[in-house]
Amino acid sequence: MERHFEKGLEQVKERLVWMGSLAERAVHQAVQAVLDSNAEIAQRVLDEENAINEMQIEIDEQVMKMLALQQLTAGDLRFMLGVARINSDLERIGDQAVNIAQSAQRVLRHPRVKPYVDLPRMSEIAEEMVRDSLNAVVHKDVELARRVLDRDDIVDSLRDQVFRELLTYMMENSAVVYPAFELILVAKNLERIADHATNIAEDVIYIVAGRDVRHPALDRR
Repeated sequence: MERHFEKGLEQVKERLVWMGSLAERAVHQAVQAVLDSNAEIAQRVLDEENAINEMQIEIDEQVMKMLALQQLTAGDLRFMLGVARINSDLERIGDQAVNIAQSAQRVLRHPRVKPYVDLPRMSEIAEEMVRDSLNAVVHKDVELARRVLDRDDIVDSLRDQVFRELLTYMMENSAVVYPAFELILVAKNLERIADHATNIAEDVIYIVAGRDVRHPALDRR
């Protein structure tokens, strides 16, 4: 029975990592569609959304089965509950990638508003945060998870910079209001992706250390 549970645990980890790689690729492709004004790449992200959604359902079902059929230790129970939350965050990262791809389809109908500088940097950091948060899950690496948390403020700062620049362009030239607004949405979606990666990192700390760090003021341990 114990061997069967360990095998199930490894399968859940593998599916979670695979789902994470799909979500990360979706983000990368969606942003690339914006930067390159590439409708084909944007459509590819939309076409692949179902694969992430199907994997979310599969992982949820496996978690529920293991919770129902196994008598879990406190550590294993924390892991399974953490997996359920991480699974949800990964699906939402996929949703944000879809939002970016849809913005890409709309942006490419207009001339480029400005050279892209901060959006690629935001995307790079957000993708790294997703990748590192998943590696922290696999290796139960609390320090790596904490480094993910540290980068959230960097993404927030870049988002604010994008907002300020685009709002300036919009006030100076009404012809760019529509595409500039779409780019603001892209930046907002990247910020949300970083937030979901942060959630995953917080779940790693909960799984490994049994500490809920989502609300630091309430963490007295």
